[in-house]
Amino acid sequence: MECGRGTPILELDDANGNVYRCKHCRTHLALTDDIISKDFYCKNGKAYLFDKVVNVTVGEKEDRMLMTGMHTISDIFCVRCGVTLGWKYDAAAERTQKYKEGKFILDRDQLLGPE
Repeated sequence: MECGRGTPILELDDANGNVYRCKHCRTHLALTDDIISKDFYCKNGKAYLFDKVVNVTVGEKEDRMLMTGMHTISDIFCVRCGVTLGWKYDAAAERTQKYKEGKFILDRDQLLGPE
């Protein structure tokens, strides 16, 4: 399957209903097995930290002051509909936050999926 821009869309194995999808276009984004924590927040409320996600495009890196300190992050967008889904942690200034580097935040308000 491809999106309108010719980018291939990956379909995750959802035989057990364990896939999170974009609530706007239902594109597969992540598996429940890849959740690191459900104890995160973004400007809209609850957010989940994932080890990996698919079917997203990554924006420009920028430094942002978040609740846990200064981070270099890149917004992530659904590859099919373009909605902002969250961000990718590129770098953390604080040593205690380094575990987030390379991980993804998905805004719970932008997701369909298991609970």
